[in-house]
Amino acid sequence: MAPRHVRLLLMLGAFVSGLVLCGAILLLATGGPFSSNGPQVAAIGGPFRLINQEGQAVTDQDFRGRPFLAFFGFTHCPDVCPTTLFEVSEIFRNLGPDADRVRAIFFTVDPERDTPASLKEYMSSFDPRLSGLTGSQEDIAAVAKSYRAIYRKVPLEQGGYTMDHTAIVYLMDKQGRFVAPFSLKRTTEASAAELRKHL
Repeated sequence: MAPRHVRLLLMLGAFVSGLVLCGAILLLATGGPFSSNGPQVAAIGGPFRLINQEGQAVTDQDFRGRPFLAFFGFTHCPDVCPTTLFEVSEIFRNLGPDADRVRAIFFTVDPERDTPASLKEYMSSFDPRLSGLTGSQEDIAAVAKSYRAIYRKVPLEQGGYTMDHTAIVYLMDKQGRFVAPFSLKRTTEASAAELRKHL
């Protein structure tokens, strides 16, 4: 076969593979291929009952009525988690008085070490409107599954362990429904303006 035809076939194969992949992602996000009730709401998020950094039991209902950002991480995280929480804190600062109309949740993926007390100390470095939530291993696994977040324990050579985890920031609406991944790769002002659209 001529080299030109081989290249065309390879390009066509890559294009079709891309379409299949995009279709699979859309199906995962919407929960199914068809809907008789109009646009599908993405099947991400759901009910939970966890413990905040003050040692108080909270549920998803406590966050209803305000849009919120949700993020999975752990207090021993060396870079991504503190950077994300700092950037969210800066967005809240930029919102001014409107920051009281939004919330943010930091779900730990390391409940073994992230007790309410350790979360309280860790979260004290960030905006007070950010909630750090922990719970049993089973509770955390259920929340992560509902958000389609993945995490796993990774042993370290020198002992101990770290955690690999999904680093998406989820934008949820006032009813706790998933809106879209929330990009922090823009200015603080642009991120604050995007949040204001959902107040």
